[in-house]
Amino acid sequence: MSAVIQTADFDPATLQLHARELAAAGRFLHERGWVPATSGNFSARLSGRHAAITASGRHKGALTEQDIMVVDLDGRAVDSVLHPSAETRLHTMLYRRFPDVGAVMHTHSINATLLSRRSGNALQLEGYELLKAFRGITTHETCLTVPVFDNDQDIPRLAAQVDLYLDAHDAVHGYLIRGHGLYTWGRDVAETVRHLEAFEFLFQCELQQQRG
Repeated sequence: MSAVIQTADFDPATLQLHARELAAAGRFLHERGWVPATSGNFSARLSGRHAAITASGRHKGALTEQDIMVVDLDGRAVDSVLHPSAETRLHTMLYRRFPDVGAVMHTHSINATLLSRRSGNALQLEGYELLKAFRGITTHETCLTVPVFDNDQDIPRLAAQVDLYLDAHDAVHGYLIRGHGLYTWGRDVAETVRHLEAFEFLFQCELQQQRG
């Protein structure tokens, strides 16, 4: 990572810290079955121009600091032989849009995958006490809308669709990609993991309720 550090606009310790955080998050999420095989991708903001992100094809339960690379906010690798995730633009779009977003995580859990196939254009989460796990929500008497986008191998096109949705809607904490999984974000890695846990609990509640 030395070549990256020499030209970047962030402290090397910040990269090392976030690399450790993302690797630990990978182990935590893999243990829960939310990132099977090499699925999913995680990132953390390094500065106003760069982010750390998991390299493509890495098993999230066995991440090391060497599996975390640097990209600019156009999604391009910075001084690295590693390749970033094909979905990097879905991360960097959020960093460019929201200055307070410090981490983005994408998982492939069974619950998120199944609900994304059953929920039309959006999933409504309403009346749950655990909604208060999301930043800015202070009561269960609320409805959290989780938009669902069709899967698309054209990532810039998909990122543009998400961006357009965010233009028109406030208080979005995550979205689903149909047959694929969940994207969520937060001010830092810890908050983003908390949002993931909350989403997964609520998704499981919804699925069990649908089964009657």
